[in-house]
Amino acid sequence: MPVPMTLEILQSDALRPLRHGFFTRKGGASSGIFAGLNCGPGSSDLAEAVAINRARVAQALEVAPEALSTLHQVHSAQVVTVTDPLAPRPRADAMVTATPGVALAVLTADCQPVLFADAGAGVIGAAHAGWRGAFDGVLEATVDAMERLGARRAQIVAVIGPTISQAAYEVGPEFVDSFLDDDRDNARFFAQGRGDRALFDLPAYGLARLRAAGVGHAEWTRHCTYRDPGRFFSYRRATHAGEADYGRLMSAIRL
Repeated sequence: MPVPMTLEILQSDALRPLRHGFFTRKGGASSGIFAGLNCGPGSSDLAEAVAINRARVAQALEVAPEALSTLHQVHSAQVVTVTDPLAPRPRADAMVTATPGVALAVLTADCQPVLFADAGAGVIGAAHAGWRGAFDGVLEATVDAMERLGARRAQIVAVIGPTISQAAYEVGPEFVDSFLDDDRDNARFFAQGRGDRALFDLPAYGLARLRAAGVGHAEWTRHCTYRDPGRFFSYRRATHAGEADYGRLMSAIRL
């Protein structure tokens, strides 16, 4: 099945040969502030446009649209084990499967999309990891759930896709305090911002959590959602611009 030529799909050599992609906003049917490949049914975009966009992602992954499993994401550490396409969407922020033909997909617009695989064991995972989910352990919970399906921790590859970079992620002192109260070593993920503000390095924090969990390989694609409006949706950028809503990027993987 041919991939729609207008789509832009970022991939990682570490996840090959599994079919996967961090889809940018290019090549979609949406318009206005959602222009491009907005895959978020929770947005105020036209439902018909979102359905077309999700179908294009499914086509690129060579699965039927109904085989594209997504969640009702709630910034939690909850993980769902998928054996059949999910309907309705459960409230959780990560999925794992060992079932061929099922695609796991998460939606983001600054938070970390993380795709996992132990290709040898035939187990994959996908997580939506904003600061709250990462702080509460969604990445480690995904690795644990993959192990229960037969994955080997030291053989798991985890790739963080486009997310907000440190230079664009300004936070307040109470945010910093919550991380330092949890672990004083978390100071390394903050840089001085303006006044009493700090800059938080979300992908570095995610990578540190993944490596501490013992995965065999962890990397970030090094794409910032905030800094590249032509390719990525960004909740924070939309908020700063006073826009009423924002699109959602899709990241997906299948066996």
